[in-house]
Amino acid sequence: MESVRSAVRLPPVETVPLAAAHGRVLAVDIKADRDYPPIARSLRDGFAIHSADAPGTISVIGETRAGESQQPALARGYAVEIMTGAPVPKGADAVVMVEHVEHVGEKVTTTQAAKAGQFVNRQGAEAQAGATLIPEGTCINASHIGTLAMTGHTGATVYRKPSVAILSTGDELVDIGATPAPHQIRNSNSYSLAALVMAAGGKAVILPVARDTEPELRSALEQGLRYDLLLISGGVSAGKYDLVKPCLRQLGAELLFERVKIQPGQPVAFGRVGSKFVFGLPGNPGSSMVTFLLFAQAALELLSGRREPLLPIVEARFEAPFAHRLGLTRFLPACLGENGRLRHVSWQGSSDLPAMARANAFLIADHDRENWAAGDSIRVLLKP
Repeated sequence: MESVRSAVRLPPVETVPLAAAHGRVLAVDIKADRDYPPIARSLRDGFAIHSADAPGTISVIGETRAGESQQPALARGYAVEIMTGAPVPKGADAVVMVEHVEHVGEKVTTTQAAKAGQFVNRQGAEAQAGATLIPEGTCINASHIGTLAMTGHTGATVYRKPSVAILSTGDELVDIGATPAPHQIRNSNSYSLAALVMAAGGKAVILPVARDTEPELRSALEQGLRYDLLLISGGVSAGKYDLVKPCLRQLGAELLFERVKIQPGQPVAFGRVGSKFVFGLPGNPGSSMVTFLLFAQAALELLSGRREPLLPIVEARFEAPFAHRLGLTRFLPACLGENGRLRHVSWQGSSDLPAMARANAFLIADHDRENWAAGDSIRVLLKP
């Protein structure tokens, strides 16, 4: 993760309409254009009073509701009937709830003491003019959009979505609309990776499959390096026809790492060619997904402008005993139930897409622990 973080730089910015800003990353601080609230407002339906007049009987001299301008200053011994959100008259420093008074004619009587500031949302209590409301680098959600609208923004200045080329490699791959021979498989990885890219805030471009020949693979890599990030699926191990890393080196790639101590996904590689970043992900679907979530997603989020990419890791408890072999940290398909209990999903290895489809998470089995009993806690990586 640190290799990825240190290599990736911020993208250019653009302005998008407010309706299209959800999920984008702010490129500027959003500041309060005035005090919020701009004048003191009532938090309850009731009566605006001087707190020193309660308990007691007070004369009511009018009423005010939300949307009306502020009334003249209120003298001691008088009250104004007030609705939630209405401006509190100057001089008044408390609101007594309508449920806590007896209102007869032009008089209200309360037997309860009132504290200064009671049920009054004072001017600037939410934010003062010039204060930063949303810092740059924030991923915009619905509350942020509401804040942008509140402060008069019709659009948002955000970091440009990174373009991500997805290149699957292998002589065994055919198009998903084809009928594969027994020795062939459909190109599922390109589509699952594209879904992950879009979920992480990128624009996915699926390239044609590259065959296991140097000229074709090199040409495909050159095409993929025109984008902000290149994800390669397959061809990164040490076999005779695993040509991705040699071809990348021919193109001048600096590989920052080439192997990690996890399973599935050991042969994952990360590097750059000039100013462009590239990941070589293993070809098996489980390996490809795990290594994307652990490494490539962080790069994509950084390229989207996020400052601190975070893995969606939670704690869960096993509903049954579990064991694995020591030596490697393993990310294995699992189901996390609504009751917070976790069960391992049996699978036949990282090519087993049906098992992956039954899982909603990956349990993280540490390299130095072999057994977990029912009820034991373990870390879990959630699937997007």
